[in-house]
Amino acid sequence: MSAETAPQASPRATVLVTGSELIRGGRRDANGPFLAEELTRLGLEPVRITIVGDDPAQLEPAIREGLERDLLVLSGGLGPTHDDRTVELLARAAGLEARVDDQLADQIEGISRRIAERFGRPYAEFEDGVRKQATVPERGRVIGIAGTAPGLVVETGGAVAIILPGPPPELRRLWHAALADEAVRGVLARARAPERRILRVYGLSESAVARALAEAGGEPEGVQATICAHAGEIWVELFGAAEGLAGDLRKSLGPSIFAEDDRPVEELVLAGARERGLSLAAAESCTGGLVAARLTSVPGASDVFLGGIVAYEDGVKRAQLGVPERVLAAHGAVSAEAAAAMAQGARESLGADVAVSVTGVAGPGGGTPEKPVGLVFLHAAGPEDEAARELRLPGDREAVRGRATAAALHLVRTLLAQSRHTSA
Repeated sequence: MSAETAPQASPRATVLVTGSELIRGGRRDANGPFLAEELTRLGLEPVRITIVGDDPAQLEPAIREGLERDLLVLSGGLGPTHDDRTVELLARAAGLEARVDDQLADQIEGISRRIAERFGRPYAEFEDGVRKQATVPERGRVIGIAGTAPGLVVETGGAVAIILPGPPPELRRLWHAALADEAVRGVLARARAPERRILRVYGLSESAVARALAEAGGEPEGVQATICAHAGEIWVELFGAAEGLAGDLRKSLGPSIFAEDDRPVEELVLAGARERGLSLAAAESCTGGLVAARLTSVPGASDVFLGGIVAYEDGVKRAQLGVPERVLAAHGAVSAEAAAAMAQGARESLGADVAVSVTGVAGPGGGTPEKPVGLVFLHAAGPEDEAARELRLPGDREAVRGRATAAALHLVRTLLAQSRHTSA
């Protein structure tokens, strides 16, 4: 094959997430996973994702290495303080001169003056920071401003660099603007978005899913399969011409596969209730409103979800949910009986067709030999059917609460699916 007819190599990308608070454990990185998923979707699977602090001795070499790829995506270090060094170090690493962009400076100044006025502070406090944030490397373009931080696209000669703010909402807003930039589009035009299938499994372990994959013959030539735990579920992602393998897994895993898209389970629950014309409610103890929070995170949830009651103390369970005193006295607040009463009480109190309840011991204290930390009872009650689960969840308080929340949502999803099949 001649050089003229040889297929062009797919471009490579690096994600560089900056911020000393990330490497010290003060904050978790949400930008790296988001950017990696976005790049993969666009056909640019990252060669590397790196988290590095603000120390120039560490950050500049990481930028230099990133510029060896076709696309470098940087997040963080665009603020007005001394340790916000991303633009300065990118310019130095790429051998570019950086100058104050007067038009950008005027925009940031206007924003900063309004902030100063709102908080009753003199604008002089902001002036140095304005010039710092308005500094742009040559061949750099401003793609937008979030807060007072600009997003930039810089053509370095060998690579295209996208520089985005560190706060995740600001980064995600400017990310879409970056994708519209001509130089970025040029890199993406050379990418080949992979053929991707996803099988989402609930109720089986990673080992069981891995065994099913092995029994199906493993990865055929040209197909890549990944298995990973994801928010209480197991996701099987298949890249390449994988319809045959997907069919074999559907047969072996059966009803444990509950979805083949990446919509969150709360969205699936709302869609299932909407399809049947049913309203939802929640009664929560140990999860403290996390089920309601997941449901209301979906735009448009109000046409299905009526509300939730956080009944943490036994008196609230009695007064707000009508849990009988005899149930609490005989079985305790952490029991299958209390969970059933909570679900029925939420249906009646909030006038909902379907309600789900959660009660358990999240820890780290409060456990007993009979009811240890991690013991959780769930109950979902509808107009026709009910479903219940008892769980023994591992992990710390946060993990128990998160897993219990996911399990509650899946219990409602299963109940709605059963009701649909029964009425069909």
